Amino acid sequence: MSIPSPAPLRVAIVGSGPSGFFSIEHLQRRLPGVSIDLFDRLPTPFGLVRGGVAPDHQKIKAVTRVYEKLAAQPGFRFFGNVEIGRDLFRDELLARYHAVIYAFGARSDRALGIPGEALAGSHAATEFVAWYNGHPDFRDRLFDLSQPAVAVIGMGNVAVDVVRILARTPEELARTDIATYALEALAESKVRDIYMIGRRGPVQAAFTNPEVKELGELPGADAIVYPEELELDPTSAEMAAAGDHTIDRNLQTLRAMAAHGITGKPKRLHIRFLLSPVALEGNGRVERIQLARNRLVKVAGHEVKAESSGETEAIDAGLVFRSVGYRGTGIPGVPVDPRRGIVSNAEGRVLSSTGTPARGEYVVGWIKRGPSGVIGTNKPDAVETVDHLLDDHAAGLLKDPSEGVSIDELLTARNVRVVDWADWRALDEIERSRGSALGRPRVKFTRISEMLAALDGAGTPTHA
Repeated sequence: MSIPSPAPLRVAIVGSGPSGFFSIEHLQRRLPGVSIDLFDRLPTPFGLVRGGVAPDHQKIKAVTRVYEKLAAQPGFRFFGNVEIGRDLFRDELLARYHAVIYAFGARSDRALGIPGEALAGSHAATEFVAWYNGHPDFRDRLFDLSQPAVAVIGMGNVAVDVVRILARTPEELARTDIATYALEALAESKVRDIYMIGRRGPVQAAFTNPEVKELGELPGADAIVYPEELELDPTSAEMAAAGDHTIDRNLQTLRAMAAHGITGKPKRLHIRFLLSPVALEGNGRVERIQLARNRLVKVAGHEVKAESSGETEAIDAGLVFRSVGYRGTGIPGVPVDPRRGIVSNAEGRVLSSTGTPARGEYVVGWIKRGPSGVIGTNKPDAVETVDHLLDDHAAGLLKDPSEGVSIDELLTARNVRVVDWADWRALDEIERSRGSALGRPRVKFTRISEMLAALDGAGTPTHA
C-alpha cells in the first residue's frame, strides 16, 4: 500500500551498503516518487559487498545488480566521497530532509583482551579482509605472510573467509577480484599451517554447512579435525539430537574430515574447538599463542558457556587474526552505546538521550542491531525501520525540510569532489575492463586519489 503525499518525501541515507539499499528498495516500493539521497564517505558504493565479501565468492556480489536497478529509479541520487562529520554534518542533513536513515555499519572490531595482543603480528581479521578486498583505508597495511603458521581466533563468517583466502592457491585467487597487491603478496606467502580456533564446540560453531564443507574441498590445503574435539557434552548432544539440520550436516562434514586425515597437500588447515586464547607471546612480535582447553557448562536450556578445564596448550604462530566480532562507531552527533556498540533505537527509531524517539532519525543494519546475520538478514531489518519512518510521515511527525542553501550548494562551496552515480558507473566500467584483459571480474581502484584522477581525466592507473 502506498502512502499519498502532497510533496515528495525527502530522505537521506548515510551508508551505501546492503542495509542502505534494502531501505531504498522498501521506500521506493511503498512510496513511488520518494526522493532519496544516498551518502557514502568512499567514492564507491555497496559497503561490505565490495569491501567485505570474499573475492572467491563472486556469486554473493551479484546482489549489486539489484542495487543498480534501484539506483536507476527517479528521485535517487548518490553522493560518493562525502563524509558526514567532515564534509557535511548531522544537523545540516536534518534541516534539509524529512528523515535521515543511518546505515553506516559497524566498522571497529572487538579485542580479545589478553596479554600480548598489541605485539607485532597481531591483527584484527577485519583489517586483513579490507586489505585483500582493496579498501582504500587498509590498502597500505602490512601483514607478514613470511610466517609459516597463522592462527585465526573465531569461527564466524569472517574467520572462515580469512582461513580460506590464506589456504587458496595463487591460481584460484588469480580468477577473482582480489586486490592486485594482495594477490601478489599471497602468491609469495610462506604460510603452511593455518589454525582456526573456537572457544566452544562444533555444535555452537557459527559457520554454515556450505562454508565448512568448502574448507574440506580446497585443492591446496588438507582440513584437519581432531576426533576428540568432536565429542559432545550432554547439552550439545541434546542440541544435535533436536533435529537442527545445520548442526547435523556440520557434524557429518566435520566427522568426515576427521576420518579423512592428511593427504599431503601443500597447506594444512587445522579446525580446532574448545580452546580459548589466554596470551600471545614473543620477543617483540607474536611467536606463539597460549590456549586454555575448555569444557562446556550448561547455563539454561540449550545455552552453554565455555570454562577452562585447567589444561593448556601452546601453538607456534607468527601471525594472529582475531575475529570475535565487530563494534559500531558513531559519527559526530550520532553517538553509539559504548556497551552494545549500536545506535540506541526502538525498532529502528533513534532514541534521544532522554529515551524518546528523535524526530526524523532512523537506523538500520549492524549499527541498529549489532553485527549478526548475512546480507539477506538486513532486508527485514530495513523493512521494519522504513515502515516506522513512513508511519511517522503519515502521522505528521516529521519536520518539513528547509528551503535554504541546498546540499549541492553546500558541497560546492566546500570544494568537495562529489562522485555521483554516473561517475561510479564510469569507475565500474574501467575496473571491469582492466579485469577483462586479465581474465578477472575486475581490477579494483584501491586509492581514492586514483579514482578521482581517472574520473577527472588525469590518467587511469593500470596497477592497483
